[in-house]
This record gives sequence, C-alpha cells and structure tokens, in this order.
Amino acid sequence: MRLSLSPLPSPHLCSNPTMASGSNSLMWFRKGLRIHDNPALEYAARGSELVYPLFVIDPHYMEPDPTAFSPGSKRAGLNRIRFLLESLVDLDFNLRKIGSRLLVLKGDPADVLIRCLKEWRINKLCFEFDTEPYYQALDSKVKNYTSAAGIEIFSPVSHTLFNPADIIQKNGGRPPLSYQSFVKLAGEPSWASSPVSNAPTWLPPVGSIGNYPNSEVPSIEELGYEDREEDERSPFKGGESEALRRLRESISNKEWVSNFEKPKGDPSAFLKPATTVLSPYLKFGCLSSRYFYQCLQEVQRSVKKHTSPPVSLLGQLLWRDFFYTVAFGTPNFDRMKENRICKQIPWKNDDELLYAWRDARTGFPWIDAIMVQLKKWGWIHHLARHCVACFLTRGDLVGK
Repeated sequence: MRLSLSPLPSPHLCSNPTMASGSNSLMWFRKGLRIHDNPALEYAARGSELVYPLFVIDPHYMEPDPTAFSPGSKRAGLNRIRFLLESLVDLDFNLRKIGSRLLVLKGDPADVLIRCLKEWRINKLCFEFDTEPYYQALDSKVKNYTSAAGIEIFSPVSHTLFNPADIIQKNGGRPPLSYQSFVKLAGEPSWASSPVSNAPTWLPPVGSIGNYPNSEVPSIEELGYEDREEDERSPFKGGESEALRRLRESISNKEWVSNFEKPKGDPSAFLKPATTVLSPYLKFGCLSSRYFYQCLQEVQRSVKKHTSPPVSLLGQLLWRDFFYTVAFGTPNFDRMKENRICKQIPWKNDDELLYAWRDARTGFPWIDAIMVQLKKWGWIHHLARHCVACFLTRGDLVGK
C-alpha cells in the first residue's frame, strides 16, 4: 500500500502568517518521529533554504534515577527509553536518505530551543501539537519567545485522528465521557476522504549548528544506563521503518483484519502476537494513526463483511482518540486527587505487596508470568494488562 500526496489539514498558526521565501526553519520533533504524514515537517520544508530537524533529550523524562520504581528514570522505564532511542536512530537514517539529518541536543527543551532559534536565525518553527499538560506548558513558554521575536509557528494536530479541542467544543466545553457519545460527536475525520500526505523525497539541507557539542543520537550507555543482555531486551524495535513493516504485515491478512474483535485474542501467543503490537509505534508517532486509519478503511472496502467499532481495529483507533480527548479536557487526569471524574478510593499502601507484584513474586503463576514479560518486553497483551491491573487494585493481591 502506497501513500499519496494530498493537501495538508488545517494548520494551527501563530505569529507571522506569511513568510518570505528563503527562510530558515526548525522542525522540533517530540512525538511524531516519522517522515510520512508529517504536516509539520512538510511545512518546515516549504519555502525554506535551510531546515534544522531537532530532538531534545529531556532530563525530565530521561535522566537515570536509581530510586525509580523500575530500571530507568522516574517517568520512563528502560524499555521505553531504548525504544525511543531506536526510533531516533531510524528517524535520522530516514532523514539522511532525503538529504537531511537529525540533530540531537540535551537539556531543558525550552531553553535549548530558544537558544537554537536565536543562534540559527530561525524564521519558522514547526512542531506537532501535543495534548499533554507538560508539553502545553512548554509550548506556552516557547510561544512567548517566538511571539516577541516575530517567528512564525506552525503546530498542526496530527498525533490523533481528531482535534480534541474541536470535540470538546462540540460537547459544550467538556469532554464526552462515554465512547458512544465521543463517536457520535466526532463523526468522520475531515481529512479521511483524501489520502494523507506522502513521505517527502527531499528536504533542504541542515545549516551550520555552530559550537554545539556532539549532536548524534546517544546510546543507552551514554545516557548513563546499563544495557541489558540481548535475551533480556524487548523483541519490538523502535522506529518508523519497523512500524510500517509491521503495518504492512498486519493489513496483508485481510481476513484477520476484517474479523478482528477485541477483547478476543490469545494473550499467551508470543511468537506471533494476537494483536498488531502497533501501540508503541502510535504512541511515539513512528506510525501515523491517520495513515493506519485509511489503511483499515481500504481493507474494509475490499471485503464483504467486517467487524465494527468498538471491537474492530478501527474501533481501537477511536478508543485511542477518545481517551486523548478526555485527558486533554480533564485537569489532573493522570492522578486521583483533584480529578473531577475519578472516584476517590482510600487505597491501602503496602510497599512489600507492591514490590512483590512488580517483581513477579505474588505466588500466582499467571500474574507473575505476565509481570516477567512486562519487565523484559515492555509490552503485554491487553487481556494480560487487565489481569495484572485488576489483581493489583481489586483486592486479590491483599488477599494473598
């Protein structure tokens, strides 16, 4: 299945709405670690003499923390960090094939970015819109600078199928709290009738980066982590190339796609998992959810009968957008305290039991096997996830 060119979706623009030809652009990668269906990257290249593709290693997420609950940082496990680094290596490889390269710097993202905007004389800053509160605050800080400096910003919504703000506005200013109401409000994506934009075949060159230190993708050891033995690593390698390979493999079996029905599936299928295992690629934006959506639509049009949302594969993408929308419109969504839609539960805190659950020492073989897989692979089947989550939160762990 091939991508084809189409007009870009409606942009989110700030500052100068028009730019003279010959400007310098900075493409700020956060999620969206791909070159296919990347409206921000395409816009950065348009009318620019130089384009600086940049990723900032953020200590907030990637600084090693020996006191963390599991190997990694306070906010990311080692599997996730390695997956991200592999995705960056692949992104750099794909950029080099079209005449560019990825610049990787380390530090507070806002500080690093503002310094780059100044030193590289950037006229146009492009980045994918991010719904997370951390990035919303970061973006506000950056926009304050760009507004004063007269730098154009282009920040399109392309991580999700829909713009969460549009859905919330349609619902009277609050996010819909049921899947059915979300689907009814969302309807069909406005871009769905035309193929999403193709991966570019060429990008303007990267200009001089001045006196910055090594700007290559660091290794896991260079970040301060101890690497694991090969047999302890996740079999799921990060990157756009692997994401598209896995997608092609999945959709080539039209019968499997058309009959997919969650929650059915074998959680003990390891050599060939019972799902696409595309969730981490969607999370980091190695795979465009919009391209995935259109691929599934094409399969459905080619068969006589197929499952439907909420249980179909298409339905799973809609579930993803539903939760992004609820999270975006709910303050403190990631915690219980001061979360208006979360039940306030008087949890029993017992570190010994919690560590037993984490370290696969509960004495329940099924639960412990899942936790061993999670530790090694960083991924488990959704039914396995439900099992260990319910075991932790519904009383079985305490009962043991």
